Amino acid sequence: MKLELGNFYVEEIVFGEKTSFKDGVLTINKQEALDYVMEDENITHAELHIVKPGDMVRLCPVKEAIEPRIKLDGRTYFPGVTDEELTRCGEGRTHALKGCSVLVVGKHWGGFQDGLIDMGGEGAKYTYYSTLKNIVLVGDTNEDFEKNEQQKKNKTLRWAGHKLAEYIGKTVKDMEPQEIETYELEPVTQRNDEVTKLPGVVFVMQPQSQMEELGYNDLVYGWDMNRMVPTFMHPNEVLDGAIISGSFMPCSSKWSTYDFQNFPALKRLYAEHGKTVNFLGVIMSNLNVALQQKQRSALFVAQMAKTLGAQGAIVAEEGYGNPDADFIACIVALENEGIKTVGLTNECTGRDGFSQPLVTLDEKANAIVSCGNVSELIELPPMPVVLGELEALARDGLSGGWAGDEILGSSVKADGSVIMENNAMFCGDQVVGWSTKTMKEF
Repeated sequence: MKLELGNFYVEEIVFGEKTSFKDGVLTINKQEALDYVMEDENITHAELHIVKPGDMVRLCPVKEAIEPRIKLDGRTYFPGVTDEELTRCGEGRTHALKGCSVLVVGKHWGGFQDGLIDMGGEGAKYTYYSTLKNIVLVGDTNEDFEKNEQQKKNKTLRWAGHKLAEYIGKTVKDMEPQEIETYELEPVTQRNDEVTKLPGVVFVMQPQSQMEELGYNDLVYGWDMNRMVPTFMHPNEVLDGAIISGSFMPCSSKWSTYDFQNFPALKRLYAEHGKTVNFLGVIMSNLNVALQQKQRSALFVAQMAKTLGAQGAIVAEEGYGNPDADFIACIVALENEGIKTVGLTNECTGRDGFSQPLVTLDEKANAIVSCGNVSELIELPPMPVVLGELEALARDGLSGGWAGDEILGSSVKADGSVIMENNAMFCGDQVVGWSTKTMKEF
């Protein structure tokens, strides 16, 4: 399977008369874009903003991030989501607008799964999305049934973001890209001796899929991942729109759709393929609730890895707490098959850093990369501009925010300053590979 990504590097984003891309400038006709978004009758309010790195702007509650892209052959970019037609992702030519994203922000209402981004100041270092130029869709919907729920599906706004990203991606459909990245893996059984003599490695992904009620979990080809067992996938599918982010997990643990589209760990394995490793592909697992479900997934993963001839594996977990049981079970099952395994996850060591990092541990899980402590306290000064509603951080049960604490008070202070846990930082732990955090020994 061969995927070509044609990249167009965005140097500036402006509003103007015609939605277009020229000489590094992405121009968006604001009214036409809003009219397109408002075609969904469930959206009651929508506005568009442009923010760039260094802007003293705070966004909250942030729900999703997507890179604008378009398929050149006319197929929908997110099959099963932006179109009911199912077509295979990961092959052909896709054009992408690089260095920017579409961010989806609630006008008022947030929830457990939503987060915060500071584009400038002290808070900018906590999230990758402060480094991008962002088209910000701020919206509200008629989904009154969940406005006061701590856990929200956010379907209408998330879908609007996906459609808007594809709409903006059309600007470069018929243009010649500045750069073409090619992603191609030979069939596993048809690789030459120079490749097969290298250690075979699989990448095991555990996207968030714990909600038994449909609508909250990550989707693969539009299918709720709670309803699947581990499956062997081509990495190109992940990088090319097969998976969209869900709306259920503490926000610093979240993998946005942008993360799936650009998954750095997958790209690094591609770069090492044929040099230091034989990259066999992706085992797409999931995260479960019941113990037997967790054990079943671990058995599937280990069997597939062994059958593929893997000698090494990397396991990445989206979430923490209960999912740690899936994460550790998977690592142990792989190690029991003689497959050397590295884990990628964040940890929950409490505000003082002294608690057990994962809910469950095992001596065979002896090579885990930590991407940060979800409970770390972060204090941020007021921002002159807020897009969305900052009070949502405290009022609506965002992970990492609170309405009242007997010592710390509310997360949101009267002057607009904030004290919160890292949990509330949008995609802050970046288990996918963006993370710049380091460990120190004392």
